[in-house]
Amino acid sequence: MASINSTTPHGSGAFGKWLLQLAKTDVLVLDDWGMGAIDSMTHSDLLEIIDDRAGSKATIITSQLPVEHWHAWIGDATIADAILDRIMQRNHRFTLTGDSLRAERPKTVKKEKNSDPS
Repeated sequence: MASINSTTPHGSGAFGKWLLQLAKTDVLVLDDWGMGAIDSMTHSDLLEIIDDRAGSKATIITSQLPVEHWHAWIGDATIADAILDRIMQRNHRFTLTGDSLRAERPKTVKKEKNSDPS
């Protein structure tokens, strides 16, 4: 698993190789999209990654941040427009409702059969 952050080695040539690897990956999962702040280099990197994959490879984005708040999260209207343009052209959106599956549930007690024949 790889993550995008400001320490990704842009100048060493490793970043370009990493981008090629991501572009060839059949399914890329961006989990918890919008959960933390991103800097200008990171949102530019996201655009490049999404642009490389748009229309040719699957990208799954999970987020609790509604799409209408992505512009504010990304922080640059032009880059946000470009990312949304590429993502929203061919997408399937699922909105989940109901209780969290992470919530603790009561445990079911199983009755044991008494194997003693007496």
